Amino acid sequence: MHAYDENTARLARAVIGYATERVAMDPPPLDGPRSLAELTADAGQTVTPEGLGGEEALRVFAEVLAPATISVDHPRYLSFIPGAPSEAAVLFDLVVGASSIYGGSWYEGAGAVYAENQALRWLADLAGFPAEAGGVFVQGGTNGNLSALVAARHDAALRRAGRPARWRLAAADSAHSSVASAARVMDVDVLRVPTTDHRLTPDALRAALEADGGDDVFAVVATAGSTNLGVIDDLAGVAEVAEERGLWLHVDGAYGLAALAAPSTRDRFAGVERADSFTVVPHKWLFAPFDCCALVYREPERARRAHTQKAEYLEALQAHGFWDPADYAVQLTRRARGLPFWFSLATHGTRAYADAIEQTLQVARAAAEEVRARPELELLREPELSIVAFRRRGWSAADYDAWSNRLLQEGVGFVVPTSVDGEPATRIAVVNPRTTVDDVRIILDSLRDGPAGPAAPPPS
Repeated sequence: MHAYDENTARLARAVIGYATERVAMDPPPLDGPRSLAELTADAGQTVTPEGLGGEEALRVFAEVLAPATISVDHPRYLSFIPGAPSEAAVLFDLVVGASSIYGGSWYEGAGAVYAENQALRWLADLAGFPAEAGGVFVQGGTNGNLSALVAARHDAALRRAGRPARWRLAAADSAHSSVASAARVMDVDVLRVPTTDHRLTPDALRAALEADGGDDVFAVVATAGSTNLGVIDDLAGVAEVAEERGLWLHVDGAYGLAALAAPSTRDRFAGVERADSFTVVPHKWLFAPFDCCALVYREPERARRAHTQKAEYLEALQAHGFWDPADYAVQLTRRARGLPFWFSLATHGTRAYADAIEQTLQVARAAAEEVRARPELELLREPELSIVAFRRRGWSAADYDAWSNRLLQEGVGFVVPTSVDGEPATRIAVVNPRTTVDDVRIILDSLRDGPAGPAAPPPS
């Protein structure tokens, strides 16, 4: 298993060839899911006592398993929050996997941590954080939010005289589902704050805190670009309330804070510089492969006190006093998952990132105009970032489901239904610089007919 022999060399050529071919595809295949019965019939039992051999295992993956997945980087994958990793980032992901780097400590991974920290510094600078700010790349936004809130609770316990019977965090009713998930993991309660036009405002937050005293609240979570509609909370106003009450302010910018890199939208995030922590996920709108979330703290020492693990066998690492990424999140062992993002930044430069994000914003604005021009469609709100939400007049939830399934089955695109204010709708999220206005028109044209009507063919 661990010898580099002729079989391994042949497999290496095959794997690198497959990866190179996949990166070069423009566009990549959309593909789609298959049933368990279909996969069982075509792939069979792949884990066996004797093994299939590398080349056969790769064949099964390439011919059966990979086509049974939806390509998130397809330009008409417009559901959820897509991804569009740069070729440089994808290729360097191979290097990271081949390099066997432990990314949890400076002692073992100094070069990798140095590079990751430079990428984190760029993000911290975009947010207006001070020079001492820092953080860590974690698996995703859920892990990032959880780690920030664990640090916030620990910090509150140190600053306050004792703990309440139950801790609570405050978050808007539009906050990402990961906030409620983090609360369940931490066994804390959530003070739900009603929004105005899907936006958390300081007046609503202050009223909710004053209604019952709020003495057991340790943190406020604000959103910088909600997943469903791309709405940015009143960050400056929320920060003011958090400062008044001595609460940790965490900004969940998993999707939206990437737009700090775009001059046309940077001012929409005023107030983020006053947060105690924020997350932004490069595998969403900063062109990194899965999985990569940046968690940045204004004062990292407050997080280190919460997260540093103590054990006899770790004393050799902690004696050096270096920057250990494992000290800043709920993790110990970690892949150096920020390296592909760093490599793409180092390769292309930050101006290329600004240009790419501006391009997606322009497509989203044009998409909103296309929706507005079609009488059968209703634009639900002006896009603040790159999410465009709209309705097909007269359609039920079942109609949206049938339409969405048909688009995917016919290889046209992947656009799923959602709901807005309790009513069925749909949305497109543009984060891929390869997505064009023509791609959007193909999707919108398919809405002219009934949900089972003919779909517009994809461009040749």
